[in-house]
Amino acid sequence: MDIIVLKPEATEDDIRHVVKKLEGKGLKAHVSKGTERTIIGVIGDTSRISEDEENAIRAIESVESVTRIIKPYKLASREFKKEQTVIKVKDREIGGKKVVVIAGPCAVENKTILMSIAEKVKEAGASFLRGGAFKPRTSPYSFQGLGVEGLKILAEARQITGLPVVTEIMDPRDMELVLEYSDIIQIGARNMQNFRLLLEVGQCDKPVLLKRGLSATIKEWLMAAEYILSKGNENVILCERGIRTFETATRNTLDLSAVPLLKELTHLPVVVDPSHGVGKWNLVIPMARAAVAAGADGLLIEVHTNPEEALSDGEQSLKPSLFKDLMEQIKPIAEAVGREV
Repeated sequence: MDIIVLKPEATEDDIRHVVKKLEGKGLKAHVSKGTERTIIGVIGDTSRISEDEENAIRAIESVESVTRIIKPYKLASREFKKEQTVIKVKDREIGGKKVVVIAGPCAVENKTILMSIAEKVKEAGASFLRGGAFKPRTSPYSFQGLGVEGLKILAEARQITGLPVVTEIMDPRDMELVLEYSDIIQIGARNMQNFRLLLEVGQCDKPVLLKRGLSATIKEWLMAAEYILSKGNENVILCERGIRTFETATRNTLDLSAVPLLKELTHLPVVVDPSHGVGKWNLVIPMARAAVAAGADGLLIEVHTNPEEALSDGEQSLKPSLFKDLMEQIKPIAEAVGREV
């Protein structure tokens, strides 16, 4: 008993009645109201619910059907929600017809550089501005970001350009700060299984961009999303950014097969980060084209006005002129698969 579908005429009292029954059995309920049906996702160990107890739920007059979900990820599954989730951020949508492009530097280095990049990516057609204020780096001696100062610069760039901001959170203690200055919170690959952090962002009302872990399976990735969803935040965006394999010619192996597979398994939007996926600027545009062809709902692209002087990931960053080329090249591909840019 993992999904309970209520009849179209079910009232708020009917919903509360079913929820109370579930809570009485030590379970939690996640209520999702669609245009025609209300669906209640049952959270907890439903294996201990007997057949008689399940039939008692079926017998409630407002209940239309009760379904078991075999997959360990319940709320993220297509069984729980058939229609595609579309996440609204200000006047923009992620998961709709438009392929959104999130662009900007890997890290916020200073105000002058970020403002220049923000203006150029907006001019080229980007929908969101990305930039790291807190940077998780492999080496403790590498640039770690500007912290609060970086967040303030991002907020100023948003005010000037109108581009909503995507930035990463690394520590639950920074939650209030990141919520104040961002529009979408990013969970980086290294934190995909930081379960305390996932539960924390699950309790906020901001969309969460969840990057796939360095060597995570699809199942592990969706279970990480489940942590966020289980706390009530339904606005989760999955981001394929390449996984570590035996191949060393590229930074990672960009798993584009994950895009159509996820479209079958989950209702959550899927974006692709070809910059981290390949780690080489000259491969970013071809993989961005392929990602759109595979059905991605968006792209995450690193852009820098002077990559050779970038403090983080310069080798995979596009110059603004190349980013403009990317935007032009993905337009006909998006149209060919029934989307737009």
